[in-house]
Amino acid sequence: MRSAALRRCLAPALTAAPLPLPPRRGLSAPLPRARSAAAAARKVTDNAKNSLASLKRKNPRLEPTLAIIQAHNDQLIQEANKNLAKEIGLRVIHICLPEGSTKDEIVSEILRLNDDPNVQGLALDLPESLYSSKVLNAVKPEKDVDGLSSVNLGRLVHGDVCDCLVPPTVCAVMELLEDIGGKKVLLVGTHGAEGAALQSVLQRRGAAVLSCHWGAPQLQSELHHADAVVFGSMKPHGVPVSCTKPGATIINCARGPLPEKHSYGQQNNPADEKTVGSLAVAMRMQNMVKNMERWIQSQQYRKWDLHSLKLQPLSPVPSDIEISRAQSPKAVDVLAKEIGLLTDEIEIYGQTKAKVRLSLLERLRDQPDGKYVLVAGITPTPLGEGKSTVTVGLVQALTAHLNINSFACLRQPSQGPTFGVKGGAAGGGYAQVIPMEEFNLHLTGDIHAITAANNLLAAAIDARILHENTQSDKSLYNRLVPVVNGVRGFSAIQLARLRRLGINKTDPKTLTEEEISKFVRLDIDPSTITWQRVVDTNDRFLRRITVGQANTEKGFVRQAQFDIAVASEIMAILALTTSLQDMKERLGRMVVANDKKGQPVTAEDLGTPVFVHAGPFANIAHGNSSVLADKIALKLVGEKGFVVTEAGFGADIGMEKFFNIKCRASGLVPSVVVLVATVRALKMHGGGPNVTAGAPLKKEYTEENLQLVADGCCNLQKQIQITQLFGVPVVVALNVFKTDSPAEIDLVCKIAKESGAFDAVPCHHWSAGGKGAVKLAQAVEKAANQKNSFKYLYSLELPIVEKIRIIAQKVYGAQDIELSPAAQSQVDRYTQQGFGNLPICMAKTHLSLSHQPERKGVPTGFILPISDVRASIGAGFIYPLVGTMSTMPGLPTRPCFYDIDLDPITEQVKGLF
Repeated sequence: MRSAALRRCLAPALTAAPLPLPPRRGLSAPLPRARSAAAAARKVTDNAKNSLASLKRKNPRLEPTLAIIQAHNDQLIQEANKNLAKEIGLRVIHICLPEGSTKDEIVSEILRLNDDPNVQGLALDLPESLYSSKVLNAVKPEKDVDGLSSVNLGRLVHGDVCDCLVPPTVCAVMELLEDIGGKKVLLVGTHGAEGAALQSVLQRRGAAVLSCHWGAPQLQSELHHADAVVFGSMKPHGVPVSCTKPGATIINCARGPLPEKHSYGQQNNPADEKTVGSLAVAMRMQNMVKNMERWIQSQQYRKWDLHSLKLQPLSPVPSDIEISRAQSPKAVDVLAKEIGLLTDEIEIYGQTKAKVRLSLLERLRDQPDGKYVLVAGITPTPLGEGKSTVTVGLVQALTAHLNINSFACLRQPSQGPTFGVKGGAAGGGYAQVIPMEEFNLHLTGDIHAITAANNLLAAAIDARILHENTQSDKSLYNRLVPVVNGVRGFSAIQLARLRRLGINKTDPKTLTEEEISKFVRLDIDPSTITWQRVVDTNDRFLRRITVGQANTEKGFVRQAQFDIAVASEIMAILALTTSLQDMKERLGRMVVANDKKGQPVTAEDLGTPVFVHAGPFANIAHGNSSVLADKIALKLVGEKGFVVTEAGFGADIGMEKFFNIKCRASGLVPSVVVLVATVRALKMHGGGPNVTAGAPLKKEYTEENLQLVADGCCNLQKQIQITQLFGVPVVVALNVFKTDSPAEIDLVCKIAKESGAFDAVPCHHWSAGGKGAVKLAQAVEKAANQKNSFKYLYSLELPIVEKIRIIAQKVYGAQDIELSPAAQSQVDRYTQQGFGNLPICMAKTHLSLSHQPERKGVPTGFILPISDVRASIGAGFIYPLVGTMSTMPGLPTRPCFYDIDLDPITEQVKGLF
């Protein structure tokens, strides 16, 4: 028998350039007697076993797995691989494809195993006709334990032996030949990648190598003069072969045993024939162990080798879209490699974006986290004050100018503001995410996936009510638990529902009539449905709708509404989840309504929707990027790196929710808060005229006015105080506009530092990129080294109303709160249902510290009205609505989409900014 590594027709021969050979002294002297193949195999096996045992001691959870694709019926080879792997401690997966499989079918299987993170090595046992460059090069070089891909072979031929694996057959031949310096080695019937590798290694070891095929006329003569002969394939019938040189070593790498020794050696001096067989199998396993050593090394955290793109800012600053298109983005796979991501940890979407697999968290579980920086802001104008721009600019400065590993974790933009007022959330100027169009127009479609999952659940609720109203228990049961192929069985979700009902049965035939009725009837009270349909555009006319008016719905009509997609609880769950299992459990816990007995009905009672990524809107949701994104980034940047993430709107809502909700879910502790302010917003809070989207700014905002700035700094001071409630150092980032005067800038920074900010820094990242935010980056780095006494604002054990009151009084500055009867009823219900110990996610206007958008500065003495209270049980928070706050924004008179169009010639989106 022979090893899987030997069954090769292989790729067309790769000719290695001849190497200078040492003087051919003693060329006629015979080689020392080659060692026993069995003894060599035993030695290699023991070494591999000991090496792997050592690796496992250092990495207890290591489960090295070798996949072997086989397309023949040779059970001996399969058994040899399996037995030797078991002895060494390797796990082997045999993929046995039928004989006659095509190259495309083989490649398809290879590509599947390439993408399997649980497979660290891949080998091929195929008929000779299937070995081609197409097949061999389909194997990822890092998984190629047989060392026959062009990448691996190229390294071998060029002498980069530290970065490649020598093919097992070649290893076996070299093990059997021992001392070959200055000897003449004849290769017969060796070809393709394996033949090239063997020739290269022999030459590097000082042998004089000659290769010929079975039909070569000089074969007889060369056999007679060679010190060692390596047969790479079976001798064809009808090819006469005379005696080999007395004492020569013959090594057989062919498929099966060659004819008897006297076919090649003299009867009175038989040649020393060896077959590589089990030795080549052992060498393959040894290669797998070497591959594991490299794999483990590749899994360790390593310092980034990031090459930042060069910026050449222009003055005046072009439009955002012009800047975005003028900069060629780095290919995302190149970027991923530079920051330490492995090939199988990313899923690429085009050239500029990719998703990161959660397996990275397991790989870097022992890697210390970096510093955690939150960018918040003062109470903004309707135009926004540039938190995303500051976030990007700060990361640009940290990475490109201070040479510190840093990551920005942003939220995915909603189409509401993109097509409504703000026009996007990619940052701006020379501090933006590129390509801007893809970022603003939903990246990989995650918000759409959330929308679909949300609306599927909404449809399921109404459909279930209809079916229960129009069918008997028996009819419902027969449809919910149908007979399939003569067998009736519960699904996993249905079994879970039975357990929640206290019915410990698994056979559908054994339920009583009472148990069947309990199982099939959710008895949803339509007036208590809290699960709304969503859409990711501002559409005020969907704030109240009527559903069920078609004749087919048999009179089941009810009032409902739409929310903006990012207000969906599914979005909140995605942002707060810590694993896929945690996500699944949270989705199942979502309360969608109450039954007629007042008990909660959950998504799990209907079936669990599944989706994917996080978005904005801290006024009507918690508005933060995902916990998983932050955790992955904190591992990637390393202990001395920085992760900068953003909280929506002002510190009073986005930051408060970040600390009280997101940090509770993640267990992460923030290092610094960056509080973004603008002279424009401060002037508004100081009594300046209204700022309206789409309308030109009044002269108060474009001319120096120190009094308005000084008066408006009360809002900045209040937001600094809010940050201090949580015990985190705060750095004020003044986002400078070209109309801001030096005196105004100096005044804001002076007041900020006098009000308790660790530092206050003017920032010019919009016009200069990272270079314009270097002072901010330096201030953040210093602040991150300060004492951190982070604490939550309230205890979860407090009653729901008391937690709302603490937020209203300590954060917003309210005198007290006032709950509507409907809100109080909901609080009582949630408390009775056992949901009282959840954090609070206030839905409040972002345009004022109070509930009244027109009240600027720092309002005091007001009573905060709570009109309604909802519960996002799956996400894990109570959701009070303040005043007239709506969860479906409306479009302005002239939305941004008037200017957004698709160029039919260039096929580019235009008018985003």
